Amino acid sequence: MIDISLIRENPDRIKAACANKREPDVIDGILAADAERRALQAEGDELRHRQKDISAQVAGAFSSGNRELAESLKAEAKALSEEIKALDERQRLVEAEWSALLLKVPNLPAPEVPVGDASANIVVRSWGERPGFDFEPRNHIEIGRTLGILDMELGAKVAGSGFSLLLGDGARMSRALIALMLDIHREAGFREIAPPHLANRAAMTGTAQIPKLEADMYHVPDEDLFLIPTAEVPITNLHAGEVIPEAKLPIYYAGHTANFRKEAGSYGADTRGLLRVHQFDKVELVKFSHPDRSWEEHESLLAEAEKVLRALELPYRVVLLSTGDMSFASAKVYDLELWASGENRWLEVSSCSNFLDFQSRRANIRMRPEDGSALRFVHTLNASGVALPRLLVAIWENYQTSRGTVRIPAALRPYMHGQEEISPTV
Repeated sequence: MIDISLIRENPDRIKAACANKREPDVIDGILAADAERRALQAEGDELRHRQKDISAQVAGAFSSGNRELAESLKAEAKALSEEIKALDERQRLVEAEWSALLLKVPNLPAPEVPVGDASANIVVRSWGERPGFDFEPRNHIEIGRTLGILDMELGAKVAGSGFSLLLGDGARMSRALIALMLDIHREAGFREIAPPHLANRAAMTGTAQIPKLEADMYHVPDEDLFLIPTAEVPITNLHAGEVIPEAKLPIYYAGHTANFRKEAGSYGADTRGLLRVHQFDKVELVKFSHPDRSWEEHESLLAEAEKVLRALELPYRVVLLSTGDMSFASAKVYDLELWASGENRWLEVSSCSNFLDFQSRRANIRMRPEDGSALRFVHTLNASGVALPRLLVAIWENYQTSRGTVRIPAALRPYMHGQEEISPTV
């Protein structure tokens, strides 16, 4: 959430940010509601002050025996009370409208973020060499079918289109990757979390999935709960409403969860195989940072996610996203993209975001400075460390052999009992 004082003082800057992020401009509506709510507050304060004075006069009239004056003042006080009640109801409605509009304002992009759509994204750096083959590399769907490790038809039979089913060594590799990633992140000081896979509306609003992305969420209406789209939601909200002592920052968490997304806005996107599914596993990294040090934490968070890809010896690149391609809540985003030989393209497997105080304002997560100065909102950051579906795609496609097998990356073999490759099953 953007500080209302910033909107009052720099409306044109906020409007430009909305335009650059391809979000609707609600700034004029916010300012109008803000002006009305402040006017109503002032009017209400004045009426309450008058009501207090009249109450004192009523007591004085009764004490002096002037019953007629006392009754007249009581009638005036009653009328004031009704007026205040109507004013409070109007203020409540205006406050609700104002708050709802504030939730539609995106975070401001950092100055170095390129303006434009996805074509304005900047490749910051690359790592590793794309594998070469003396045969035509197959895509992950062919590989999965041949090796008996992926069955999209069975997934659809159970849950519908867009749900995958991993079998045998495919399921084992998925489990091994999760263990490898959590071990890598634990060594860097991330505390492992196994959070709920459901979140309430307040938690979803706190991390800005709601209202912007509500249509993309799986909802349990009877309890107003949502299947989480990412572990970012429950982990960030672990500290909702808290004041964290400065000495405890930074706080690092790593959590593995299943994630659920309707992909309501994916019409026309490539949804073959594991490229875009409704349920997938992911290890998520979340940081709570001192507000003066979040940019350094952002760079180290990116490096942490990169460790996984380097350990698996997968070629990847780091991409700085443009204003039109970054998320609603983020101030700056790096994407990590893996090269997939069968797809013959780059696939995004992690977004590393700094939200500054955007989420912490919504979730009311503050820091108590050691010097005794005023409370400040912490900064929140997260990254996938990393998402499994496209990671599996890249491993299968880049490590495939002419014999129809898939070699298992060396770093992953201890987690698969020394197994060196996946061979076709009967």
